[in-house]
Amino acid sequence: MTDLVHYSLANGVATIQLDDGNRNALSPAMFRQIYAAFDRAEADRAIVIITGREQVFSAGFDLKVMKGAPLDALRMLHAGYSLTARVMAYPYPVIAACNGHVLAMGVFLMLSADYVIGTRGEFRIAANEVAIGLTIPRVAAAMLRHRLTPADFQTAVTLSRYFPVEDALKAGFFDELSEAALLMPRARELASEFAKLDMPAHTASKRRIRQSLIRYIRRSVPLDLLDALRVGVRAALRGRR
Repeated sequence: MTDLVHYSLANGVATIQLDDGNRNALSPAMFRQIYAAFDRAEADRAIVIITGREQVFSAGFDLKVMKGAPLDALRMLHAGYSLTARVMAYPYPVIAACNGHVLAMGVFLMLSADYVIGTRGEFRIAANEVAIGLTIPRVAAAMLRHRLTPADFQTAVTLSRYFPVEDALKAGFFDELSEAALLMPRARELASEFAKLDMPAHTASKRRIRQSLIRYIRRSVPLDLLDALRVGVRAALRGRR
């Protein structure tokens, strides 16, 4: 299998890099490798930096799979939606170092991290579900509400607003911005700072304040999958007319 996710460990910090050579579409294969990387990092008792490739963190779910076999699409959606809870409950700090554009499921993965660094430049951040004809999934809405200001949450969801990076910082997508060349050095600097935390207290605290959200996400995943299945059936019926 081609490596879509690269794992490296140094000084107690695991770097998980998404790189499919293109837009970092979150395919079933990439999700399997992301889960495996987080399992490996947890076994290594490591702080995580999750990052993408040049100019893109992730453009979201793999649309080829979405348009393919329904069962494959549902499995992919299940993996993606469930990943948000996995990352939010991860027992060590997680830093998302976002290299540029971030869309849809890429946004929800990014917002699962404890700290998010964006990259300055002509990049856009958006939950574009409504723009492509989809009702926002419950999990997606919960992740956006978790981080964004109330007004920006409304425009992000109902209008599929594309946020330039400076606006994304103000909205709550990012905790700070960095120049591209300094993105990973800054992420490693933060990891060194976070390593000084009491990790049992960090784990217990993050899980305490996110308990209701994580529980809601896990309850919502099957409902969102059912919605996706219904949309797929309706689309198939329209195609037969």
